[in-house]
Amino acid sequence: MAISAPFRLTERSSSYWRVTFENPPINLVTFEVFAALGELVDRMDAAEDLKVVVFDSADPDFFLAHFDIVPPKEPYTGPAWLDVAARMARSSVISIASIRGRARGVGNEFALACDMRFASREKAVLGQPEVGVGITPGGGAPERLPLLVGRGRALEVIAGADDFDADTAERYGWINRALPDNELDAYVDRVATRIASFDRRPLAEVKALINRSTLPTEADLTAGQDTFRASLTWPEARERIGRLLQRGMQQRSDLEYHLGEQIGSAAS
Repeated sequence: MAISAPFRLTERSSSYWRVTFENPPINLVTFEVFAALGELVDRMDAAEDLKVVVFDSADPDFFLAHFDIVPPKEPYTGPAWLDVAARMARSSVISIASIRGRARGVGNEFALACDMRFASREKAVLGQPEVGVGITPGGGAPERLPLLVGRGRALEVIAGADDFDADTAERYGWINRALPDNELDAYVDRVATRIASFDRRPLAEVKALINRSTLPTEADLTAGQDTFRASLTWPEARERIGRLLQRGMQQRSDLEYHLGEQIGSAAS
């Protein structure tokens, strides 16, 4: 059953859904993705038997590439990403990101907004490239990542704007576990199936209890988003973004495959 273009919904059972991102050419996160995710959360909240949702990608090279930095032709009036992420966090449904391919920028911030994260040892790439692009993250990384990895490592990830493999992300506490690629799907399915077999009420209550001490404040998230929006207007950011678009950003290009390395080389 399809919800809308950016992803497919598969109902494994009434208690376990899988959502597969499919937004060619590289799974860019567009405003349409935000709108579709808002619709999905509506459906999650309305599904009385639902207990767990797994997010994965149809593209083995890109989980969610990053935000589409080309301005839309018409003003966007749908749900904001921070609102969608907050609703996912507060939802009684447990969300799991199964990461194969690149999850950068808001793609990584989507994974951070999920309750659990598992990643392919060979194929997952995580990062926050915004500083290397000339802007700041605005989807929750400066607020969520330090709660997982600590202040120093969060600065390494965000200020360094480099790519990180799954083993390093696991060691930092960024993800739950790095797994061999040929074991990732079965492992995540086993975890989700196990959770789906339990009663909904205790699952919802323990998530709410854990949320009390592990979620960033709304004010901090809003401040990060406001800074991101302002940074898109900085002249130096516009110049750097223009150069990167000319070099193949947002296309299936060597730049996107090796973004951390490429923006580091461009800055040196």
